[in-house]
Amino acid sequence: GRIYNVICLIRETLNIPNEYFIGIVPASDTGAIEMLLWNLLGERPVDVLAWESFGNDWVKDIVNQLKIENTRILKAEYGEVSNFSKVNCDNDVVFTWNGTTSGVCVPNADWINDERKGLTLCDATSAVYSMDLPWKKLDATTFSWQKVLGGEAQHGVIILSPRVIERLEKFKPSRPIPKIFQLLSKTQVNKKIFLGNTINTPSMLCIEDVLSSLQWVKKIGGLDQTIEISKNNLKAVETKLENSSWLDFLSSKKETRSCTSICLKVKPLVIEAIGDENLKKNLSKLLDYLEKNNIAYDIGSYRDAPLGIRIWGGATINHKDIEILLDWLEWGYYEFIAKG
Repeated sequence: GRIYNVICLIRETLNIPNEYFIGIVPASDTGAIEMLLWNLLGERPVDVLAWESFGNDWVKDIVNQLKIENTRILKAEYGEVSNFSKVNCDNDVVFTWNGTTSGVCVPNADWINDERKGLTLCDATSAVYSMDLPWKKLDATTFSWQKVLGGEAQHGVIILSPRVIERLEKFKPSRPIPKIFQLLSKTQVNKKIFLGNTINTPSMLCIEDVLSSLQWVKKIGGLDQTIEISKNNLKAVETKLENSSWLDFLSSKKETRSCTSICLKVKPLVIEAIGDENLKKNLSKLLDYLEKNNIAYDIGSYRDAPLGIRIWGGATINHKDIEILLDWLEWGYYEFIAKG
């Protein structure tokens, strides 16, 4: 009953259409989308959009593991997004809504054809509850409540349109599906998953934790309010960066800036003046100082991303704390970075 309550609250707070199926699966934020890749892909050619670390992981899964023929890779560098005008919506399309490691997000869903023949598979784990998602454009969506809701990891949510259910019941992949990924019961979708049953038993403490988070969302004003909080967090960074001595947005365009995973790069002139090796060493000293003094934790850029800062701006964060952090980072430039 408690798991079904979670499903109902997710549907209510995210305004998910009644015909869509919502289930809880024993998977991390990345594992949930992998489950859907294994179950759904292979009937049609695939367009996979890759502009950051996780999108590149989906490329490896689709090309090297699933070996889907006629896969097109629409790739972009960190700070950019793929060219949406080149997407063929008659193919299955795999993409992340928000690039957690690059600080860029999909600006809108206008490029997704309403009359598409393929399915859209969207990893929206750091977008849900901070960005307005167009459910009618999304066929198979995943997220984890460890992100914007601030909950525990290793629990995934899958949101499936009726088109996905039809694909699951009609398409039989030639590959075996690992037990923990299986969504079918014999030849039919296991509807129990979408009524509160699970493939594997989750921690009920985590279920109570996310119920508390979902009730908090309702209490503060719902989805509109959580989106507004994240937008204000991004605005706080934008204001502070106007006078920053050394930081700028990694995203090349304002309309693609993420309001949750806010990624900053070091300005090229600073890199040129200090040098790559000195910059890495001095930035490491600054980050160590911030952690030891309980100012900020784990704000260095993702290991594959350009050197810089990554700030979480989800709905559990107060913009005033971000403003204080940016002041510390400006102080840290002169205390640690600029000394060369």
